Amino acid sequence: MKAVALTRYLPIDDPQSLQDVELDLPEPGPHDLRVRIEAVSVNPVDTKVRAPKPQTEATPKVLGYDAAGVIDAIGSEVTGFEVGDAVYYAGDITRPGSNAEYQLVDARIAAKKPDSLDFAQAAALPLTAITAWELLFQRMPFDIDSGGDGKTLLVIAGAGGVGSIAIQLAKRAGFTVIATASRMETIAWCRVMGADHVIDHREDLAPQLQALGFETVDAALNLADTDRYWTALGELLAPLGHVGLIVEPSGALKIGDPYKAKSIGIHWEMMFARPRFRTADMAEQGRILARVAELIDAGSLRGTLSDMLSPINAETLREAHRRLESGSTIGKLVVAGWA
Repeated sequence: MKAVALTRYLPIDDPQSLQDVELDLPEPGPHDLRVRIEAVSVNPVDTKVRAPKPQTEATPKVLGYDAAGVIDAIGSEVTGFEVGDAVYYAGDITRPGSNAEYQLVDARIAAKKPDSLDFAQAAALPLTAITAWELLFQRMPFDIDSGGDGKTLLVIAGAGGVGSIAIQLAKRAGFTVIATASRMETIAWCRVMGADHVIDHREDLAPQLQALGFETVDAALNLADTDRYWTALGELLAPLGHVGLIVEPSGALKIGDPYKAKSIGIHWEMMFARPRFRTADMAEQGRILARVAELIDAGSLRGTLSDMLSPINAETLREAHRRLESGSTIGKLVVAGWA
């Protein structure tokens, strides 16, 4: 099968950073689906895994942690799926990724794709939807249906992949959502996603919130830079508030006051934790994706695809990585179709 892989960790402008390769067709294990890939999404995790480092791989390493495609084969213990079903999923960072014609994925972390979305639109959703859902409704103590009633949520980097779906989920839960963005196009995107207010994350947050009538917020998602906003969020969060984090800090965080004084809940989210550690509840990710598909098809959530490249090959994926590393992408970038 065709695949895009690396053996050395190089800058993305190096043509050897991602290469076209031929690999053997993988055979599914008992819990696996073998999926014929139709579209993949590129996420910051792809660029972080690929980032330059001295090590080399003895065999080609395939990246890609978002996909939509059609089931080609099924493991002996799989239930609820049939060959020919269209599915979507984020996968498992400890296994070969989706930048290949065929991929094995544990059926428990996959779901049938939304009927109303094509493969490219569906591939944009899994990683970010699971991240936002787990963070808001499983790490943080809020309920999907009414947990945000009467509460305010600040979403830093609202126009990013996770921010785009987090805004929508939070609005559905009843929050007043204040997103941050710094360009006209990202401000407009946040409003389309449903943000009630948009402020500029390049400027001090407190005066902008005060101008909107908010002295504090009940919860915040820092989806961009844990270090940069740590002190500011400690001041802005209300007593007994909550902060959700997905980006590792560059050093140790000061966890004392005001976080301790206000008894602020600090919640980390890593969406690969369940499949990586084979947790007893790893099937929860499949259930989340099934619920997201229902909400998409019902019109309660909208897709977050903003741009698409084609075909799936090394040259196109290098361009997708370049765009993501530029920091200027909005929503999700998808690569679809094989040449």
